[in-house]
Amino acid sequence: MRIAQQSPAILVVAGFFLLVLCSELCAATRVVLPGPHSLQQAIADAAPGDTLQLAAGSYAGPVVIDRPLNLLGVAGSIIDGAGQGRVVTVTAADVMVRGVTIRNSGARLASEDSGIYVTVDGERAQILDNHLQHNLIGIYLKGPRDAIVRNNVVVGRQDLRMNERGNGIQLWNTPGSIVEANELRFGRDGIFVNTSRDNQFIANRISDLRFAIHYMYTNNSIVRDNVSTGNHVGYALMYSSGLDVQGNVSLNDRDRGLFFNFTNESVIAANRVTGGAEKCVFIYNSNINQFYANYFQGCQIGIHFTAGSEQNELWGNSFVANRTQVKYVGTRELEWSRDHRGNYWSDHIAFDLNGDGISEQAYQPNNLSDQIIWRNPMAKMLVNSPTLQILQWAQSRFPALHPGGVRDSWPLMQVPESGDVP
Repeated sequence: MRIAQQSPAILVVAGFFLLVLCSELCAATRVVLPGPHSLQQAIADAAPGDTLQLAAGSYAGPVVIDRPLNLLGVAGSIIDGAGQGRVVTVTAADVMVRGVTIRNSGARLASEDSGIYVTVDGERAQILDNHLQHNLIGIYLKGPRDAIVRNNVVVGRQDLRMNERGNGIQLWNTPGSIVEANELRFGRDGIFVNTSRDNQFIANRISDLRFAIHYMYTNNSIVRDNVSTGNHVGYALMYSSGLDVQGNVSLNDRDRGLFFNFTNESVIAANRVTGGAEKCVFIYNSNINQFYANYFQGCQIGIHFTAGSEQNELWGNSFVANRTQVKYVGTRELEWSRDHRGNYWSDHIAFDLNGDGISEQAYQPNNLSDQIIWRNPMAKMLVNSPTLQILQWAQSRFPALHPGGVRDSWPLMQVPESGDVP
């Protein structure tokens, strides 16, 4: 009787399926008890795909997860770095860290001391439902693809000067990663992103920091439905293209609600800035963007538009009770409307004779005295002088004296309702 010999290719395929099957069926759940080195030893003893279930108690860090596994905590499961380096470092793909309190990293920015540090090899890492306290950097994604950071609470350090603190969540070159539904407080910046792409930052709650979300060289990404409260700046999005910035809130931020610097070919829509910032939105050297359905209220300056920004479209926005609605210093004529539809300006005195919701009179926010004061700040001393008053009177009587600048030819008579602007 002859036994048929199998080809090497068939044997390789069969071995692969056996390996996959074993990885699913042979994975074990191991309970880990507190102890000086118990967690790192449990990681060393674990097989790929195992789950390490931490009991309540304190575990010594730093620890390194160098194989695919799930690290799960319960209430009271604490990994404490004792002020040394990175508390948890992930150097393998397909690692989950969930439900653990991680605290007390080192304090050296040069060595990127963090609560959780995921290296370039940590692809598809999942950092979920953790509580991070008193770490220099809360969570750092340093190069992994397709990581998920969701529903964590990150409370940064307050014992250092702001520029010496780390960020709540920091990303560098981590394409496809998602940062969602986290609560971030104290430290330097809430979310800091540098040199990345195709990321999503959704529904995070960020307060008491320098910048809520700080972008540098991060393209084709989404910033949606985040809430910034009581920060110096809400959303500082710089040197980036192809952004989708929608549904975000800036409440009681100090300096800027939205700040765009070299931001190009992006959509900025349905965002809301209230609470008395110095500038609701600052647009600096940013081009080919669409700004619509945003709501800007109660700032010293509603929108500051400068430094050669070109081919931007603004329509359907609401500028309500800002001390100065528009600050634009330039000689180019800018039309801020689209398809016979402009923006709402609370200080625009006009009439709607045909009842179509559009004012019969164009809105031009800046006059010659504004231009003089912005170009020569010391001229503020003359703001109530007879000379400037005569200039303002002459311009009101002779519209041809109006300087080049912003014009909304179709201003709205009331704040657009939700969904009224595409």
